[in-house]
Amino acid sequence: MNWLQVSIFTTAAGIEPVCGRLLDMNIGGFEIEDKDDFNDFLKNNHQYWDYVDDELMAEKQGETRVKIYLGDNENGAAQLARVRSEMNALKSLDPYGGFGRLELEIKSLSEEDWENNWKQYFHPIPVGDRLIIKPEWETLDNAEGKIVFNIDPGMTFGSGQHETTRLCVEQLDKRVKPGMRVLDLGCGSGILSIIALMLGAGYAYAIDIDPNCRKIAYGNAALNGIGPDIYDVKSGNILRDGEFKNEVANMGGFDIVVANIVADVIIPLCDDARRYMKEGGVFICCGIIEPRLDEVLRALEENGFTILEQKNENDWYCIVSV
Repeated sequence: MNWLQVSIFTTAAGIEPVCGRLLDMNIGGFEIEDKDDFNDFLKNNHQYWDYVDDELMAEKQGETRVKIYLGDNENGAAQLARVRSEMNALKSLDPYGGFGRLELEIKSLSEEDWENNWKQYFHPIPVGDRLIIKPEWETLDNAEGKIVFNIDPGMTFGSGQHETTRLCVEQLDKRVKPGMRVLDLGCGSGILSIIALMLGAGYAYAIDIDPNCRKIAYGNAALNGIGPDIYDVKSGNILRDGEFKNEVANMGGFDIVVANIVADVIIPLCDDARRYMKEGGVFICCGIIEPRLDEVLRALEENGFTILEQKNENDWYCIVSV
């Protein structure tokens, strides 16, 4: 199948509003590219790469962009038209250009091309004290006793390299105890929920707005020996679907609820997260940029949460509350 790779040119300040509008369109899988993030990865993880090709380096030095992948078909064309309309509407609300030019660049891409591009620069990376995230096509001669999470990211989901994923995994590493129940909201490729199970959780339920999540997350679970007896993945909009909310709220409660999304989704989730938690459970939320931090903290406190911990890596924040 062929795909359309759509790059939306923006700024660091524009990431949240752009992603928020994409989520409103039920486009839940996207990549965020920022040259500062890329340079930081190269600087601090040199032992995990030995060559970065010049074309990739040049691409990463450009403007901040949000990338999405749409099917190269009639449905994808309709989605693309709506993305254009939404970005134009957002631009009209930003007279000073703080969100960047919000223009689109479109490339036709085969699935094979995408997979080969990933393989150029995605290599094993350590996360937390006990884990290594490894693409399934790589070999690892010595894991030094660590838990190795194998991943095939799929077409539209994250690989675990981003700061927000690392921050969440570090919290799971600290807090998951044997037999715990974990709810992963905005699961993408299933990284967090599968890692929670590998750390000893007894059951995980993962949700994402993108229907592709089920195939990708179940595939990654199988790569790591996790079966459907302890892992369920569902596609749906837990913010807007009242029946779905009630279904999750009536599942008996979760010890850990983790949401690695964006502030515009986390803020309304604060109103419902308590319904999904067991007494004494924790809510881990991440994907929050510094300008939105106070809004998220306020939403948590207004909904009765107490902040236990707040950590950041670069400009991304993770909050743990009860």
